[in-house]
Amino acid sequence: MDLEPLLLGGPPTLNRVEVAARAGVPLDLAQELWRLLGFPRTGDEDVAFTEADVDALRQARELMELGVIGPDSQSALVRTWGRSYARLAEWQASLLAAIDPSDELAREALPRVEALQSYTWRRHLASASARVAAAGEGGTTSALAVGFVDIVGYTSRSKHLEERELVEWLEHFEAATTGLVVDHGGRIIKTIGDEVLFVVDGAAPAAEVALLLTEREEPFPSVRVGLAYGDVVSRLGDVFGPTVNIASRLTGVARPGSVLVDRGCRDELAAEPAYTLREMRRTPVKGYARLHPFVLRRAPADGPGK
Repeated sequence: MDLEPLLLGGPPTLNRVEVAARAGVPLDLAQELWRLLGFPRTGDEDVAFTEADVDALRQARELMELGVIGPDSQSALVRTWGRSYARLAEWQASLLAAIDPSDELAREALPRVEALQSYTWRRHLASASARVAAAGEGGTTSALAVGFVDIVGYTSRSKHLEERELVEWLEHFEAATTGLVVDHGGRIIKTIGDEVLFVVDGAAPAAEVALLLTEREEPFPSVRVGLAYGDVVSRLGDVFGPTVNIASRLTGVARPGSVLVDRGCRDELAAEPAYTLREMRRTPVKGYARLHPFVLRRAPADGPGK
């Protein structure tokens, strides 16, 4: 089965030299853009491109001329596009594998998939733009609760699961985690195998997400969660800074089924009667000689948290 002609508007008829010339872009710049996007490398004589590639390269040139893609952002932005769409394409390829490219179903399905992608992108862009506007002069730095959710015993359990069972198990974990995070006003930043990184604007909703995740029963896996609250740098859909690092370190030392929080998160939750916070002994971890964790639990029904 070959979907390429249907996806690219026809069979390849051009090599990279011809594409760059038609788009009015220097060949070395075109090659750099394709490399950052993660496209397979081709030779000057390889016929691997279509008119769609000419249009795309021309539009990239126009964005540069408009100043939307500047020298300082070109590499990171294009690389992020490539990574994001490569991952999406891998999943969609399996979804479309059963479709005969000569079948009318393919011609009806592909435009709908593309339209839904565009809609989803626009909705997320609207939300992201609102967050950037709200940050104001703070730019890309804002106070957030950062959480890492880690599956306990993932390596040992994955050895005893068939491929299909492992995929279903991980998809259940990701779907349930994503649902809880979104329901509490947060967003998933990324999944890293058996771990999920998420952020929430406030410590209280993040604490609720963490506790609900550790309280879930089979088939949801046993997890541990690390939470930290403080300034976070957001860039190209990812988050950086000491707050993120501390949340990761807390997850690494948390016991199965438990939630550990840092001092910043503890201070935000101190007035919340729904939770108790028990101070632990300072713990040396990589990069932090005296990490100060607190165990987060629900307050007993007969009394407030302390």
